[in-house]
Amino acid sequence: MRHQNRSAMRHIAPLLLGLLLAACSRTDSTAPAGMLPEVTVQPIVVQDVPVVPEFVGQTESSRQVEIRARVSGFLEKREYREGAMVKAGQPLFQLDRKPFEAQVQVAKAQLAQEEARLVTAEANRKRIEPLAEKNAVSQKDKDDAIGQYRAAAAGVEAAKASVITAELNLSYTSIHSPVTGLASFSKAAEGTYLDTQNSLLTYVAALSPMRVNFSISENQALQFGEMVKKGVVRAPKEGDFRVEVILADGSVFEETGRLTFTDASFSQETGTFLSRAELPNAKGALRPGQFVRVRLHGAYRLNGIVVPQRAVLQTAQGNIAFVVDAAGKAQARPLQLASMQGDNWVVSHGLKGGDQLVVDGGMKLRPDVPVKIVKKLPPHTVAPDTVLAAPAAEQSAPAAN
Repeated sequence: MRHQNRSAMRHIAPLLLGLLLAACSRTDSTAPAGMLPEVTVQPIVVQDVPVVPEFVGQTESSRQVEIRARVSGFLEKREYREGAMVKAGQPLFQLDRKPFEAQVQVAKAQLAQEEARLVTAEANRKRIEPLAEKNAVSQKDKDDAIGQYRAAAAGVEAAKASVITAELNLSYTSIHSPVTGLASFSKAAEGTYLDTQNSLLTYVAALSPMRVNFSISENQALQFGEMVKKGVVRAPKEGDFRVEVILADGSVFEETGRLTFTDASFSQETGTFLSRAELPNAKGALRPGQFVRVRLHGAYRLNGIVVPQRAVLQTAQGNIAFVVDAAGKAQARPLQLASMQGDNWVVSHGLKGGDQLVVDGGMKLRPDVPVKIVKKLPPHTVAPDTVLAAPAAEQSAPAAN
């Protein structure tokens, strides 16, 4: 009996071994559809992608004016609230007027005296000239009369100038703001005697437009210039970049501005080029000295590709993404990433238009593995750069020089 069983096993064993080998040799390409990895794909489209570099900047008043006393005297009164907004022409300080009023009266009295001398000199000239024509007086008498008249006329003009000077000095005792802006604290107390050594009283900083200064590194400038030269990036005409400001809390400032200045010289100390933007600040939300982030809008990467961040996988060999080929198999593509744009990556190399990008399910894939596409997303299109739509009032603003 045992001999018969062993004989039967000898005949069955090759058959079982063949079935096992057949099962092991069956590739994934013959696996049931229900066992295939499920993925979500999105077709790749080639499009012009906005290039929006970001920098750290600091705000600066477009016009910060020092308020100084223009005449010497005692400070009588401060007429504004420290730290408040003041309007152009608003009184800020009042100096003691009395000495200057007296100077005006003295100057006017000297003018009256000179005018009286002129009347006398003119009458004398009118008497002498007819007599000189009849040779009744000498030529010297005529010349003296004319000279006295001219000297008296010059004295009147000098006295008029003295009156103007005295009245001007009197007007300087009332100190007004030359601009609309934010006034600082007073640097002199009431009763202080002001002269050329301590003439500074305060300063007023205009808040609109507001400047934002930031620096562009040498490497960034060179790389951008090289990409423009190669036709990879299109820069705005005449460097007319639009500027968006991000505040410290991450919120976007409601107004946009323009890049108005880029220094032609390179700073050897910082290794950067100084740049400046100006933007409206009618509500005064921005104050001088704030640190902000600056985004430049206007450049485009030509024929760019944008993919969702979740489609990009990080491996020891670098960033990759999976695509589904015409045979329905997953293929790994090494990627070179240019920049991040919101929740997306801008890809410079590794993908091409028409590729079926695996957006979800890529973590469980291996190259040449058949996949099951369970969902197809619409092509990812880049939204228009709305920051570039400047208000009509700003379209005539000067471009960067």
